[in-house]
Amino acid sequence: MQDDAPLREAIFEEIHPYVHTGVPNKIKNIIEVLKITAYMPEFPPEEDRIHLANGTLFLEGSFDANCFYVVRTRLPVAYNPDTPEPVRWKAYLAGLLWPEDIVTFQEFVGYCLLPTNKAQRMMIIKGSGGEGKSQAGTVLKKLFGINAKDGSVGKVSENQFARADLEHIHLMIDDDMRMEALKQTNYVKSLVTANGKMDLEVKGKQSYQGHMFARLLAFSNGDLQSLYDRSDGFYRRQLILTTRGKATDRVDDPDLAAKLCTELEGILLWAFEGLQRLVANQFRFTESERARQNREVLKQDGNNLLMFLESEDYIQFDPACSVTSKELMAVYDVWCDDNGFTPLKARTVSDYLVANATKYGIEHTNNVYSVDGRRVWGFKGIKLMLDSGIRSRGGLQRVYPNDNPFS
Repeated sequence: MQDDAPLREAIFEEIHPYVHTGVPNKIKNIIEVLKITAYMPEFPPEEDRIHLANGTLFLEGSFDANCFYVVRTRLPVAYNPDTPEPVRWKAYLAGLLWPEDIVTFQEFVGYCLLPTNKAQRMMIIKGSGGEGKSQAGTVLKKLFGINAKDGSVGKVSENQFARADLEHIHLMIDDDMRMEALKQTNYVKSLVTANGKMDLEVKGKQSYQGHMFARLLAFSNGDLQSLYDRSDGFYRRQLILTTRGKATDRVDDPDLAAKLCTELEGILLWAFEGLQRLVANQFRFTESERARQNREVLKQDGNNLLMFLESEDYIQFDPACSVTSKELMAVYDVWCDDNGFTPLKARTVSDYLVANATKYGIEHTNNVYSVDGRRVWGFKGIKLMLDSGIRSRGGLQRVYPNDNPFS
């Protein structure tokens, strides 16, 4: 039990008229007895239903007010199919997000209603500041109650014990994501893709296997970047929505979050609609062209090698050509110098090309010959558009068709 203070207070209210000495120890003993009495081996996640304040809502749409047993997670909101539409909530989202991205956000909130990571995505909502992004986080914390938790993506990536704090949590909200690039991404990626139990560590205790299905939602003024992870998997796991600019005539309402929270029952129905659409689409999110482009831009910003490989004035793909690794790096260094980028390490470049050889139609081989006739490592299927025979910047010459720069 993460916080037994409410239980301790309830027990104290019951016993304090009769017990006057050793009260703290007696409360502790009663709690231990209750734990033994109420023990269950585990509460396995139920991915076909949502437990609510007044019963259980099943994924196909039926509701059972009598299905009211002890569960691990129960949302503090009642199901009322006749509740009015959440007009304020929809108006707020219309001012915050682009219409095609509201659909994605609706599906993500609905996704968080179930204890599952089948969609294997986290969400980042970014803007320049002042758009009111954090109001959405306040409303979602109220919607999910103790099943939502404040947290930090940076802390999850750095601290091996942070994952255990999210056990059984449906949603972790990072209200102001740090701008520093992550030094490692394995903890974050493992949370986003967790399927079943995973190894969790609590400081000072033996690690154990626990259910993990916390979804990550971060509000930020920038992108989630990695110092070393250039893999497609790191970027593919992110749903990136950009906010609309703040209207110049908008007057901020300090009580907006409280007003939005009066529509929780309607917001629940709105989220459930998004969940049903997501499930019908095999847990594939409806993603706008803007959101997809956000991810592609992020990939290119985090890995300038992608832009280099598309720069036809420096490199082209030709199955009849080959290049040594040293020659390739020489031309890549020139491209970075011309465009003001910092070159990635040679091993990073090589690893990326090997991992994506099929995509680019190339082959990593040690059957490439250098200019002096030695057999070295390189790539078949790559043609350099600069003469990289000389390593120095001044010795690199651009290659033109028919050796004529004006042809």
